Amino acid sequence: MAGRDVHIPVMLDEVVEGLAVRENGRYLDGTFGRGGHAAAILARLSPEGRLFLMDRDPTAIAVAEAGLATDPRVSLRHDNFATMGEWDALDGGLDGILLDLGVSSPQLDDASRGFSFMNDAPLDMRMDTTRGISAADFLRDADEADIADVLWKFGEERFSRRIAKTIVERRATTPITRTGDLAALVAGCVGRREPGKNPATRTFQALRIRVNAELESVEAGLDAALERLSVGGRLAVISFHSLEDRIVKQFIRSHEGRVQGSRRGPPAEAKLARLKPVGKALFASDAEVSANPRSRSAVLRIAEKLA
Repeated sequence: MAGRDVHIPVMLDEVVEGLAVRENGRYLDGTFGRGGHAAAILARLSPEGRLFLMDRDPTAIAVAEAGLATDPRVSLRHDNFATMGEWDALDGGLDGILLDLGVSSPQLDDASRGFSFMNDAPLDMRMDTTRGISAADFLRDADEADIADVLWKFGEERFSRRIAKTIVERRATTPITRTGDLAALVAGCVGRREPGKNPATRTFQALRIRVNAELESVEAGLDAALERLSVGGRLAVISFHSLEDRIVKQFIRSHEGRVQGSRRGPPAEAKLARLKPVGKALFASDAEVSANPRSRSAVLRIAEKLA
């Protein structure tokens, strides 16, 4: 869409500063998107530096192939960042890893992808359009209890059972295959209960997370990132809702400090801290939110690998 083609990366300066980019270092952007963060990292690298790019979205990969990936310092892989442990090129360790979680602005802006309730389009929602089932497939095949569970667990939708029941009743006669159909169905179920928020917001978020296994990817990706980082390397993670941020916060917390043996049981070997937080969680400024409304809910957490 005209006027929405320029992607504004979230907390760009904070990410680059938080990663403490060294000119000869090795860095991974596990969620390339449109390359805003990656380009800023690459600009700080010398000819000996290396930048590795991953994205599960074929459109993002095409953008990278035509742009940054033409630089000899850059390597590119079409895959979910959760699989970074399988990429042999990363065996030498990394000085920094960036994960910008969730759906990207270009994905939301492209109505044909089916992420948004703002435009009528096929109900797809897959980040990687080359594999997996669409949101329409899920709603066609899942039973009522599973649909309700997804809406509650991933969307914190308090009307999850009512919406799931209506979906199952509707699909018996009319398949739900378009974003407009689903948005209208949800609005008919719950009405407008949150000022300034579309009633379908929670439902669309929940289905997107389920279709893309987003939270499982975050958990696997964080584990893989810790193993790929070199000692002294830094992990920067941007999350956009509480479910993601909770996982990131708990992961960092679980790897800092020492875990002592129980006083009542036999002494256990203490675990040395493997991560330490770098400063406090960061949030977008008012100026950035004004220029990029999606950044309103962004949280940036940075941690350094100790051992």
